[in-house]
Amino acid sequence: MDSVDDVMQALAAHDEAVERCGRTIWVGAEPTYTDRNSETPQWLFNALGDDKLQRGQRMLKRIAEANPGAAVLHCVGRQYSGEPCPRWSLGLYLRRDGHPIWQGPPDVLLLDADDANQTTVAMSESFAAALTTVLNSIGLTAATLDAPLANRVVFRTDDAAPVTDVTEQPLLKRPSLHGEQVEGAEVTDSLADSGTYLVVASDTDEGLRIELPRVRSVDEFERLLSAVSTAARQSEVPAILLSGFPPPVDSTVAWTTITPDPAVIEVNMAPVGSATDLLARLRELAAAADDEGLATYRLQYNGVESDSGGGGHITFGGIDPSSSPFLTEPSLLSSLVRYFNRHPSLSYLHAVDSVGSDSQAPRVDETLSQALPELSLALELLSRVENPLPETIWGTLAPFLSDPSGNSHRAEINIEKLANPYLGGRGRLGLVEFRALRMAADPETMASLAALFRAIVAMLAEYPTSEPLIDWGESLHQRFSLPYYLQRDLQEVLADLESHELGLAGPLVERVLCDRHRLLKACELGPLRVELRRAVEFWPLVGDVATQERGGSRLIDSSTSRIEIRMRSAGPESLDDWTVSVGEWLIPLHEETDDEGALRLSGLRYRSFVPLGGLHPTLGAQSPLTLTLSHPSEGTWQITLHEWHPLGEPYPGLPSTIDEARERRAARCVVKKIDGPPAALTPPPAEAVGKCVVDLRWQ
Repeated sequence: MDSVDDVMQALAAHDEAVERCGRTIWVGAEPTYTDRNSETPQWLFNALGDDKLQRGQRMLKRIAEANPGAAVLHCVGRQYSGEPCPRWSLGLYLRRDGHPIWQGPPDVLLLDADDANQTTVAMSESFAAALTTVLNSIGLTAATLDAPLANRVVFRTDDAAPVTDVTEQPLLKRPSLHGEQVEGAEVTDSLADSGTYLVVASDTDEGLRIELPRVRSVDEFERLLSAVSTAARQSEVPAILLSGFPPPVDSTVAWTTITPDPAVIEVNMAPVGSATDLLARLRELAAAADDEGLATYRLQYNGVESDSGGGGHITFGGIDPSSSPFLTEPSLLSSLVRYFNRHPSLSYLHAVDSVGSDSQAPRVDETLSQALPELSLALELLSRVENPLPETIWGTLAPFLSDPSGNSHRAEINIEKLANPYLGGRGRLGLVEFRALRMAADPETMASLAALFRAIVAMLAEYPTSEPLIDWGESLHQRFSLPYYLQRDLQEVLADLESHELGLAGPLVERVLCDRHRLLKACELGPLRVELRRAVEFWPLVGDVATQERGGSRLIDSSTSRIEIRMRSAGPESLDDWTVSVGEWLIPLHEETDDEGALRLSGLRYRSFVPLGGLHPTLGAQSPLTLTLSHPSEGTWQITLHEWHPLGEPYPGLPSTIDEARERRAARCVVKKIDGPPAALTPPPAEAVGKCVVDLRWQ
C-alpha cells in the first residue's frame, strides 16, 4: 500500500479538482474510538461508565494544547430516551482566523496535577461581582443577584434593566442545566429567549465553574467569553471550567466536540474546506486517541476484524447553511438519492457489520416495498419546482430517507440537519450525512472515503442526473452481498468520476477498494487459487422492537453468516470441470472476470451459531462448514471453515495486532486433500438458490 505521504498528495490533487469545478464543499467527520482490549460494558455496548469521561478529557487536553487560544467548553450533551440526564460533551471552540478566543485562566483539564491540587479557593461571589462590573463597562446592563444567590449574574444586551427579583422571575434560581432532563429536540433557555441571560459561578474542588447561558450570536458569545476571562483574571481565578449551553457557530468559528456513545468515544469534528485539512485533523485525533490506548477497530478472539462499534460517519455541507451545496444546487440531493440507488457499493462495501432494513443506516429501497415508486414520484414532482425552498426539499425527501419506523436519524443518507423544522437550530445546518460507513482503520482511509463521496457530490452538483431509480429486487441482497460485485460496482463509480475530471489518484483508489478485513483464507489447491471472504449479511431485529426503540441499542439475530468463494486458475489451466459442493449439494458457480482474468464465484449463507433469542429456534448451527472442491483429474480438497479454534481450544487472549488476527482467521480454515471424488451430488432445491447465493439453512 502507498505511503501516507502519497495519500496526502493524492488528496491535494482531489482538492484541486473540486476547486476547478467552482464548488465549495465542506466536509466533516465523526470518527469513533474504543478500547479494543477492554470487555467492560462501556466499551462493548454502554454509552457511559467507568473511565470513559476521564479518557475523553485527556483526549481533549491533547487537542487543546495544540490549539492555544481556544476555549474549552464542558457543555450539556444530548439527552437520549431511557437515560436520566444529558450525556457529557467536551468541546474546543476556536476562531478560524487563528486569533485567540479565550485569554483567561486555563481550563482545569489543562493544569498539571500539582497545579490542580491548588485550585480549591472560594471565589464565586467575588468573580460574580467582577463580571457584573465588566459587563456594564462594555455597554451591557448587568446585575448580581442578592444573597444567597450572589454567585449569579444576570444581564441583557438591550437597554432594559435585568430583573433581579427571583419572586418576579423564578428561573433566576434554576438548578444546574447539567443535572436536568432535556425536554424536546434540544436544550432550551427560556430566560435567554426572553432577552435575559444568566451566568452562574460555583466553587468546585477543581476550580471555578461557570455555567454559561444560551447565546445565539457568535459575536455576542465572544463578548461574553472576553468579559468572563477579564473578570476571572481580575479575581485571580487559578483555573476555570466553562459549562452550560452549547455555543453558537457560524463560518468564523470551528467547534469540535468529544462525546460518549455506546461502546465508543465519538468526535464530532469541525468541518473543513479541504480533504487535506481533514486528514491533518484526523491524524491529530488519532494521535490523541492512541495516547489514551483507544483504537478505531476491534480484533475478536477468532481473528475477526471489526470497526470501533460506533461507525465513521462523513458529513457534507458549506461553511454555513446558506452556502451548503445541497441548498445552493436544489437538484443535488435528488441526484444523490438516484446515484446511491444505482450503486449499492456506496452502501455496503465499507458498511458496518449490521446492514439492511433493520440497521442504523438502511438504504431507501430497503424500507417499505411501496417506497420506491412513491420516491420516484416524489423526485419527479420536486424536479418540477423551480428553485425549491430548503423546507420543500427536506419535506419532499425526508419521509423516504428514514428507516421503516420513520426514524429519520437512521438513514443511509441522513438529512435531519439539512432544513428540518423539528430539531431547532441544529436541524437547519444545510448538512447531509452518510451513515452507512464503518469506522475506517486509519486516518488515511477515512480521508480517502471522504474524498470519494466529496467527488461524487461535486460531480452531481455539476452534472445532475435524472436517471430512473432501479428496483433491484432480490439482487440487492444477493448479488450485492458479495465483495466481488461490490468492488466491480465501485470501479464503475470511479470510472464515472474519472470521466468527469474528478477521478481519484491511485493511493485513494487503493484504499476505497480495499476489503482486506473480509479475507478469511487464500490458498492454492494444485492449479486452483481459492479465496474465501466474509460477505455482507443482513441481520433482522428480533423481540419486542417497539420497546427496543426506547433504548440505546436493539436486539438483532446475528447468527447468520455469508461467505463468498472465489476461484481462479493459478496457471493456464481452465476452470472448467471444477465443482464445489457442501454435503450433497452441488453449488452453482458464476463465471466472471476481473483484472486478473477469468474466475468462478458463489455465495453461501448458513447459520454459524444458535442464538439465545432469534429466528428459527429449531434450526441448529451449521458450523464448522465444509466445502469440497473437486476436479476429475486434479483431485479433491476439503476446506473446513471453523467459527472458532479448529481444535476447540481457547485463545490465549485477544489478538495483539491485525497481522495476528489475520493469522487466526486463516487458521480457522483447514485445508486437506482427500482421496476419491465426492459422493453423488444433487442441485439445491429452488427455494435455497438465489441469484448469487445458496442458502444452506434449507439443507
